[in-house]
Amino acid sequence: TMDFPGGKVAFTPKMSFISESPEERAQCYRVLDEDGQPLAPSNFMQVSEQIAIRMYNEMVTLQTMDNIFYEAQRQGRISFYVTSIGEEAINIASAAALTFDDPVFPQYREPGVLLWRGFTLQEFANQCFGNKADYGKGRQMPVHYGSNKLNYFTVSSTIATQIPHAVGAAYSLKMDKKDACVVTYFGDGGSSEGDFHAAINFAAVREAPVIFICRNNGWAISTPTSDQFRSDGIVVRGPAYGVRSIRVDGNDALAMYSSVRAGREMAIGEQRPILIEALTYRAGHHSTSDDSTKYRPANEIEWWRTARDPVNRLRKWIESNGWWSKEAESELRSNVRKQLLHAIQVAETVEKPPFSDLFTDVYDVPPSNLREQEVLLRETIKKYPQDYPGDVPF
Repeated sequence: TMDFPGGKVAFTPKMSFISESPEERAQCYRVLDEDGQPLAPSNFMQVSEQIAIRMYNEMVTLQTMDNIFYEAQRQGRISFYVTSIGEEAINIASAAALTFDDPVFPQYREPGVLLWRGFTLQEFANQCFGNKADYGKGRQMPVHYGSNKLNYFTVSSTIATQIPHAVGAAYSLKMDKKDACVVTYFGDGGSSEGDFHAAINFAAVREAPVIFICRNNGWAISTPTSDQFRSDGIVVRGPAYGVRSIRVDGNDALAMYSSVRAGREMAIGEQRPILIEALTYRAGHHSTSDDSTKYRPANEIEWWRTARDPVNRLRKWIESNGWWSKEAESELRSNVRKQLLHAIQVAETVEKPPFSDLFTDVYDVPPSNLREQEVLLRETIKKYPQDYPGDVPF
């Protein structure tokens, strides 16, 4: 052996290239089978009746919210929407395993984390309708949520930019010796960006307490994973960068809860990054601007929406424990629907943010070029009022 940078390396007279792919794919951690029954022997963090029922309630709420807001966009009431259909377990179960002290850097398919932390249906509706009560003051696209109070950084459309931000924030927690970790979410498409590679390497070298949760749902809009990479998914990249990693069934709420909870304990207790690859399937279109039947079979989508639905799987488990009933199911879905429809009605009637908000919150004192733009825009609106929304206070 000989000392090289990084440690001792053994010599061998045999020339042998490391294989580009292992003989067997990395295994996927699962707790519940398709019928909601625990696999034997099961190794998972126990979930109380209270937490399990709340997880199920929030998953149903997220699913219902997606359906109603999607229809609202199709009716022309909001401009855009992104669903989390098929990925409800990743959202809710991971959120349940965290604490409010853990900052979240999301992509755009994790509204369930906000839901778990207490973001109200009215707050979701206010953001999607861009009214005066929207914390972003109507300056963001719908579903680009954010909440300072709930430690949830505002969604950015640009793919993967949140990943290096999360690592920087985690390094800050480390320096301040905080009892918390940062969590960042991204899709398989995000893992194909350079930001991911730079961030995970920085996290490994600086031993930052951050959990990387990759929702490997098979598609980056219309680009399948087979056109993105040749590796065995994302989980194998962790060891290559020196990061402890696990592959999890993303449609299994108990597996997600257990892996994130265990990952959090390691991230904080051992001051290290953790990579979790959650295998799932994007059972909805990428967004309301997409028709995924143009690039994947409709029957494949339907199969995942029904046979592999994470919401149904968790419901079967809580039913088998005697914690749920048909009556509770009917009441839950009816109440959530009523609350959502009411929230939308209220959000539609709330006044829009004033026109002047377009020019605030960047500079303490607006520079001359920005003041000139405001004057010019005001003059243009006065000259061509028919080309601008009439419900924005001028």
